Amino acid sequence: MEFYDPMLYLSTPEHPNMMGVIVGLKEEIDGDILKEAVEGLRDRFPYFYVKAESEGNDLAAVPNPLPMIVRNTWDPVCLNSEESNFHLAAFKYSGRRLAFELSHAISDGAGVLPYVKSVMYMYLSKKTGQAFDPEGFRLPGSAIPESETGNPFAGLDIDSAEEPLYIKPPVTDFYRLTDDNDNEQRIFFLKIPESDLMQYCRDTDGSPNVFFSVMLAKAVRRYDPESDKTVSVSVAVDNKAILGNHDNYRMFANVAELDFPKKRSLDDVTKSCTIARGQLMLQTQKENSLRTIRQRKATFSQLGMMPLDMKLDMIGKAAGSLRWSASVSYANSRSFGPLDPFIDELYVVAEPGTSGVICEIACINHSFFLAFSQAFSSDRFFKAFIEELALTGIEYSVLADEPLRMCSIERFS
Repeated sequence: MEFYDPMLYLSTPEHPNMMGVIVGLKEEIDGDILKEAVEGLRDRFPYFYVKAESEGNDLAAVPNPLPMIVRNTWDPVCLNSEESNFHLAAFKYSGRRLAFELSHAISDGAGVLPYVKSVMYMYLSKKTGQAFDPEGFRLPGSAIPESETGNPFAGLDIDSAEEPLYIKPPVTDFYRLTDDNDNEQRIFFLKIPESDLMQYCRDTDGSPNVFFSVMLAKAVRRYDPESDKTVSVSVAVDNKAILGNHDNYRMFANVAELDFPKKRSLDDVTKSCTIARGQLMLQTQKENSLRTIRQRKATFSQLGMMPLDMKLDMIGKAAGSLRWSASVSYANSRSFGPLDPFIDELYVVAEPGTSGVICEIACINHSFFLAFSQAFSSDRFFKAFIEELALTGIEYSVLADEPLRMCSIERFS
């Protein structure tokens, strides 16, 4: 095991730490063709067809020869169990929608989207009978580059990297978007025209990440105007990409933390976006990413001395503790190339574990698609969010809302 290998014990029954991608097609899913597409990519994406095995004090992802589960239901399945053939990932489909879900400890949006694109290529090729241009897809028989599966930081001097110019101290007494009496997770799906949002961002010195962070902060003030607590919003950061690797499948996303204290007015959206963008830029320098990787390496070394049971207990208690009011993540999808005309919707989804709300952003066919997941069932905060969104003049559509039904995971042993 190396420090850059997946830390599988970051998914526990108490904190499953799941992520996924949902694709909505124009026609109903053919389950047999989907199963064939999934199995056909086993050799090209071996790192997603795995099970957990203990290696001393650690858990290793090893090849799983059993089929990955593809089920015709939106109900969740338990990973790392007989129900999922002991895989750490699974597919589901219902009507025109399909979803791929897996332990977030294995990969992130940047690592998963190329796989989903390839599954859709295989599926739609068989379903439509068309010969699509294979450029940009990772298909059976193509070589797997070292940059995709090897050390994502090869060639970098991690241990002697300079300290960042700025390290933001965490906000500890932040506003908590949770309800002790309501822990039924819920998800809302939104669609926003890409041109409208990007024009607004240009006009207000923003970006999609920054814009939705400001909207979430404004929504908190609308939702609970009496609170004096600082709103803390985490923004996902792809350390691999910052350090020059855009291919590796491994989960090396971290976050930048944006704070919105009560004393700082949010009435001027441009000013709020400028401040938030400045905070984001300060925390996403190469030195910050190198420091994060150095910390990961040190943590791996320390945890390696712990018995596995102790490690699992510690992670189970700590991993799901709240760290931010809300979270924003934008996995750059942009296009599935020649497959775009067959796709109606695309969402990246993650369960809200370390924040009460997580806003996942994807973009395809000139539209942004938001998966707005929350740790509670009440829609009162979501209504505050869309009221703030409406004030910007940006058009939006709420396409659906439903209980958040993602995979659980059996305890590792």
